[in-house]
Amino acid sequence: MKVTMARYTGPKARINRRLGTMLYETAGASRAMDRRPQPPGMHTRGRRPSNYGAALMEKQKIKHYYGLGERQLRRYFENVGRKSGNTGELLLLMCERRLDNVVRRVGFTKTRPQARQGITHGHFRVNGVKVTKPGYMLRAGDLIEVRGRENLKNLYRGVIANSPPDGLDWVSFDSETLRATVLSLPGAVDISLPVDANSVVEFLSR
Repeated sequence: MKVTMARYTGPKARINRRLGTMLYETAGASRAMDRRPQPPGMHTRGRRPSNYGAALMEKQKIKHYYGLGERQLRRYFENVGRKSGNTGELLLLMCERRLDNVVRRVGFTKTRPQARQGITHGHFRVNGVKVTKPGYMLRAGDLIEVRGRENLKNLYRGVIANSPPDGLDWVSFDSETLRATVLSLPGAVDISLPVDANSVVEFLSR
């Protein structure tokens, strides 16, 4: 497995098949998942993972989907563990508020890795300030916009034209001005990853 910091750079289709979920949304990974949905390897069919193995798989889904490293995930877990409420749900809601996740979900990019790359290259501003950290935690009222360079605006307009965004209830998006406004914090219905977060909480609590 090839990993650079928190970013997985190995075969994405293999991760999708291993974990049984479309975590990586590239066209190639999607086609591979359609052709061979079963997990990779000769001896994996029919096996049921142990409780530990199942929880580990759920944790891996969160890490790959949101682009988190182990230490980053545990920091999030420690953060939400101090709050009241369902810890698993709070963990996923924190992930949903990441800048790279919102950039992807409103339709600026087709995948989260593309969103992370654009952010680290300084393509986006939050409240008028350039932000280069994909894990920047958004708050209600924050304004996300593509920087004023015409080449960047043309780049993202092209992405949006080829793949119109689905829209989010908690973020408004103007494809003409290339601006997204966080209207409110996300709720449980806004979580985009189907995962057993409670088993992940139990795993991380060990």
